[in-house]
Amino acid sequence: MRTNHLNRAAIAAILALAFSATSRAQFGPPPAGPPKPAKEAALEDITGYWVSIVTEDWRFRMVTPPKGDYPNIPLNAEGKKIADAWDPAKDEAAGQQCKAFGAAAIMRVPNRTHITWQDDETMKVEIDSGTQTRLFHFKGTPSGDPSFQGYSAAQWLREGRSGGRGGNSGAPGGFMKVVTTRLRPGYLQKNGVPYSANTTVTEYYDLIKEPDGAQWLVVKTIVEDPMYLFRTFITSTHFRKQPDAAGWNPTPCTAR
Repeated sequence: MRTNHLNRAAIAAILALAFSATSRAQFGPPPAGPPKPAKEAALEDITGYWVSIVTEDWRFRMVTPPKGDYPNIPLNAEGKKIADAWDPAKDEAAGQQCKAFGAAAIMRVPNRTHITWQDDETMKVEIDSGTQTRLFHFKGTPSGDPSFQGYSAAQWLREGRSGGRGGNSGAPGGFMKVVTTRLRPGYLQKNGVPYSANTTVTEYYDLIKEPDGAQWLVVKTIVEDPMYLFRTFITSTHFRKQPDAAGWNPTPCTAR
């Protein structure tokens, strides 16, 4: 009798497992809970004060190059025509001193950057050079009038999911991808190298931590402009984390 009871119990357990597997196959796993807000789901903490470390393209970034000096930028014929006609006095007269401080170029401008969370789904990036503010939206769709900083859509990605980020070693957790559209025309370089309203800027933000405690933010920027560039323009810009706001000095845009 006891053996029969054990056999019946074993059969019942097997049937229960089979029913459970069949149910999962038919109806899928139980629904996941609501997604976490971007601030809570952040794969790395990149908030704080950062300062540009200029180790490449010094003469194009630290001073305004002369007209026509743009050897590293893949301008097409129309782009060269506009760059060669650059006149900073005309920009000043038109109130366009900020054309070199738009989203396609601002991270290359030597600066101090302050990154905070404006709310649970929006990161605020304040830049003292040109007194610019960028907002990275983790929710929503591109909207609003075109502006120098445009509309930036952000997302967190784990290592190996971006398919083409390349280059940076990054942290084991992940990184942030930002795609900016709805831009006003501006300059990729302060000496009038143009980008158009059709430009898309894709950025990857990687946090790198050194054994001595130093932290670096590496920003890979990919600029696509079918109007003035014959291929993508790619740069990698480095920032070192600061312990506080020392040196923070908001200054207005300048055309020269």
